[in-house]
Formats: sequence, C-alpha cells, structure tokens
Amino acid sequence: MTDAGMKGQLDLEALRRSVSASPPEESGEPSASVLNPFALQIANQFRDENTSPALFIGKIRLLEFISLIALNLLAAVILVAPHETDLFARLGVAILGAAATVLALQVVDAYQIPMLRIPARSRRRMTAAWAIGFSASAAALYMVEQHTLSFTGYVVWFGAIALFLLAERQLIAIGIRHWARNGILERRAIIVGGGEPAKQLVRALEQQPDNDIRICGIFDDRGSGRSPPVVAGYPKLGTFGELVEFARRARVDMLIIALPASAEARILQLLRKLWVLPVDIRLAAHANHLRFRPRSYSHVGAVPMFDIFDKPLRDWDSVAKRTFDIVFSLLSLTLIWPVMLMAAIAVKATSKGPVLFVQKRHGFNNEVIDVLKFRSMFTELSDPTAKKAVTKNDPRVTPVGRFLRRSSIDELPQLFNVLRGELSLVGPRPHSIHAQTGDRRYVDVVESYFARHRVKPGVTGWAQINGLRGELDTDEKIRMRTAYDLQYIENWSLLFDLKILCLTPFRLLNAENAY
Repeated sequence: MTDAGMKGQLDLEALRRSVSASPPEESGEPSASVLNPFALQIANQFRDENTSPALFIGKIRLLEFISLIALNLLAAVILVAPHETDLFARLGVAILGAAATVLALQVVDAYQIPMLRIPARSRRRMTAAWAIGFSASAAALYMVEQHTLSFTGYVVWFGAIALFLLAERQLIAIGIRHWARNGILERRAIIVGGGEPAKQLVRALEQQPDNDIRICGIFDDRGSGRSPPVVAGYPKLGTFGELVEFARRARVDMLIIALPASAEARILQLLRKLWVLPVDIRLAAHANHLRFRPRSYSHVGAVPMFDIFDKPLRDWDSVAKRTFDIVFSLLSLTLIWPVMLMAAIAVKATSKGPVLFVQKRHGFNNEVIDVLKFRSMFTELSDPTAKKAVTKNDPRVTPVGRFLRRSSIDELPQLFNVLRGELSLVGPRPHSIHAQTGDRRYVDVVESYFARHRVKPGVTGWAQINGLRGELDTDEKIRMRTAYDLQYIENWSLLFDLKILCLTPFRLLNAENAY
C-alpha cells in the first residue's frame, strides 16, 4: 500500500495539528487525579534521575577523544626528541589522531550499547580504529618533525594506547552493567492502553537483545474485562487521567500508545491529554498491517514506532542549554552586581521587611519552585499567591518597588534560580501557581496552557520580547503569551536563546504594561 493510500488510516501531521488546535474544553491539563497507593509507590521508585543511552554514549565519545589527545601528545613529547617544532604543533598532531580514531570508532559502530556492554565484540574494531588514528598521527608527526621514530618507538606508542582503549572499554562494560541494575542507564516507558495489543508490545520489547527500555507500568481506562489488571507481567496502574499525575511524579522518558493506527479518533483523544507532558510520545506500529516507508518510523531495537511528539530539549540539547545558562548567568552577575547591591539597599532603606520576596510558581513539568525577586510591595500588603494581579498605581507597591518593576530590576535575583537549575535564562515566564485572569485560572482560559511547562521557565522569554510584559488582565493576553511560549519551544536553538537575551535590554525600554 502506498503512503497516499494510507492517509485515510493515519495522518501524523493531522494528528499533531488537531491536538495543538484543540478547543479549550477538550485540551490542556486534565483535572488532577489522585494516584492509588500502589501507583504512587511505583512513581516514587522512579523519581531519581536517569541517563539516556544517547547522552551516555556522547559522554563516552568525549571521554575517549580527550584521553586520546592527552596520550598522543604525551607520546609525541616523550618519544620524539625536542626539535624546532613547538608544543602547539604536536598538540595539533594529537588532536588529528584522536579525531581520526573517534571517527573510525563511530563508523564501525563501536559506540553502540551492545558493543559497550560486551567489549569482546568490539576488540577488533577498536584495534582497527586506533590503527587508523595512529597512522594519521604518525604521518602528521613526520611532516611536522621531518624524521621518523624507531621501530620500537612506534610499537610502544601503538601498543600503549591500544591497551588503554581495551582496558577502558572493559571498565565501561562493568559500569554499564552496574548502572543498568540500578536504573541509572535506561529509558523509562509507560504503555498507554492494555489488553492484547499491550501484551504483544511488551513481548516484542522483551525480545530485543540489550534492551534499554524499562517498562514502568500500564495505564488504561477500560475495565478488567477488556483490559486485565496484569499484562505480560506488568500491572495496570490506573486510568489515563491518573497517567498524567504519574508522569508528573516519576522521571518518565516515553509514552508508548498500544492502539491500532486505525483508531485515530481515540488516539487523538489521548494525545489531547498527554501532549502537555515533557516526554516522547510514540505509537507502536509492530502489530499494524499498514506499512509505511522506512523514514516514517523510529525504532526501539527492532520494534517500529510512529513518532507523534518528541520531548523538547533532549539529551545534548539540554546539556548545551544548561551550559549556556551557567556561563551567561555568571557573566551577568559579574557585570550587574553593583545594580543588585544598590537595589537591595534601596528596598531595605525605604520600607520594612526582607529584601527578597519568595513566590511559589510553576516550573518544569509543573513542579512547584520558589522564585526569588526583590520585594516591591509593602510587606503587610504583599500577596504571595498572586491571585490579584498588580495594576497601574497599585497602592500595594512601594515607590522604590514601582521603579524596580518597571525596569525589571526586581527580577535579577532569579539569576540565582538559574544557577540552582530551577529556571533557565530564556524560556516561558513562570507564573504563580494561583495566577488567574479575573476569577478564572489561566488553564481554564487558554487551550494547552500547561504545555508551556515542557521546558524550564525563563527569566526572559520570546513573549516578553514581543511586548507581552506585565499584567495579564484579558483572555487574549494569556492566549497570545502562551502561543509565543509554544512557538519558542517548537523552534528552540542556542542562537534563538542568544537573540532573545540580546534583545531583552532593548525591549525593557517599553514599560507600558509593567506596573
């Protein structure tokens, strides 16, 4: 069957568009469900951080690259007598050899979990890859030094690093087995839907050699008649509504929907509940008789999956963003600490109470975090819940606080939230957990409001750059802010973050809605 002939059965792009365009009463965050004691116990078992295989492999690749640079440089310094060539030239030789070796290891699939788990499988590949890197290093060194080493020198150089690589891979294999037993190196998945399709999926996953998927449980709305309480040895933990609460509590990487691709209406109904979660959402395709082109699938082992939604900022993207946050936060604190000191003195000198104001706001994945600000209200009139938004000429705001709020200097202590890992420099602005427009919560106003919490909130954001600062006193304002936040999440890049960061000081000059 051709792709065109299957569009009536499943159109992934149409599903995504339908979810993001869902009407308010059908989308957004479902009502919080109380987990049953057993599901709560299981969720607490998976609260610890885990490392994805992709991130782990990247760390191994980086470790070997740095180690090979150091060892090649050491060999060039020890085995070659000093000549006119300086140390930087030899460093270039070392980097060339390390890069050639790592590239060769990548080409021969030596950076795969099965190869890392059982190093005996990759000894020949490791030796061959290092032979390529060694040849590149030796040739470059000859061009730089204009003379060759003795035969013994070449043997020592090649043999020492080969032994290092083999011993290092043996230690990595021991570590992998240990981390796998302790749940550190795995991808945690939830099966969405029960019955026979879920059973077939579990069996297919279990048959994969070196499987890195840890199934946390199964969720299904159907009763025990159509969906038994235990499927292939895994318990049914609750309903689809409870699944959202479970995924908020546990560190889950993936939701796998075990429904036939032809059940598009039911899949769409599920996605409207689940897409607000910061996880990969996949539709199992192992039991479908439909066959798409290979590029339509991703795979867990040999089990085909349709990619419905991807987790934002996954693996090395999250590392890059965290590095960006730390570097630019430290740089900002270095430059603006006099401004923060003067602001603290002004707050303390002009009104009674603490310098800092702490407010509970929604963070990543709806976690509640304590956000820091310079206090801008009179202590006895402050509103930690933020149910009543600050308005123009609000009598609760101090004269100094009015200036701090209009200039956004009151937000500067949030740089410490960034360093603690609770906020990012750039992202959707965190709102108070009780924030509302009039007498309605934001989630009751705008569709998919909680989807903005799929990434860490930020000190500044794309919505603020586009003029959406200050009071959210109308439904349209919160809808527009959420739309900009979701646009940022879908189009994130480090350059986008840098653009927003650079534009922020200029946008602060427009204080029209900042009270």
